[in-house]
Amino acid sequence: MAEAAASCRRFPRAARLTQSREFRGVFADARRHGDRQFTILVGQGGAGRPRLGLAVSKRAAPRAVDRNRLKRLIRERFRHHIADLPIVDVVVMVRPVARQCDNSVLIRSLDKLWQRISDSCESS
Repeated sequence: MAEAAASCRRFPRAARLTQSREFRGVFADARRHGDRQFTILVGQGGAGRPRLGLAVSKRAAPRAVDRNRLKRLIRERFRHHIADLPIVDVVVMVRPVARQCDNSVLIRSLDKLWQRISDSCESS
């Protein structure tokens, strides 16, 4: 029982964009959603489940500690919302202002963006 509960909380490799051609596919034909902290590109999913790719540049967060914090937070919020998302490929890009924001602000921002993605895919 504990094993089943732990497996649904994981972020498996199948839920990630791992190859450059997958990223290029999203960048080539994407719908854009964003706010002050993040820009999210949404492309057609081809894997039968929502998948996440991250683009956190050194310009947005020069220190590795900051880049890793942002990536952990994005992955965690994606994992929490993966059941609500349609089958899409998502690339999250971080804006420089996100580095200075508290986690609570970033969480609210990401939750709103995931909801916006779900709503826009339902209406199309």
